[in-house]
Amino acid sequence: MSEPANHAAPPVRGAFPVFRPIATRWIDNDHYGHVNNVAYYSYFDTAVNGWLIEATGVDIRALPAIGLVVETGCRYFRPLSFPDALEVGLAVERLGTSSITYRLGIFRRGEPDAAAAGRFVHVYVEAASRRPVPVPEVIRCAVERLTVA
Repeated sequence: MSEPANHAAPPVRGAFPVFRPIATRWIDNDHYGHVNNVAYYSYFDTAVNGWLIEATGVDIRALPAIGLVVETGCRYFRPLSFPDALEVGLAVERLGTSSITYRLGIFRRGEPDAAAAGRFVHVYVEAASRRPVPVPEVIRCAVERLTVA
């Protein structure tokens, strides 16, 4: 008997071309002793934007177009807890005209399977007007390296 679609296996390291280290913090744990679900979204944001700054060599906050998060999602496979050392795998699922859809995996350092899998969508807008614009070329060139089938 096959597993239902909502019980898919966690992603493996080979599904991600780039990894970013993330440290758990004492405050990330909830009353039940594991990283609370809201912390995972912070990890996604930190990993994507940290990688963009490093990969482009520019302060992405100073570009005329900025990436706004318009969609996020997360599936949890196993709990994490402070003081776990984490690595966030990054891949680009879709590079559109004005948007980028990232696929992310949160791994305990050294483990082969993700503890959580996420989706994170940036839509680029002109900073002042907040109207959609094309993904800046410096961003596009960087994220093309992350594009996977």
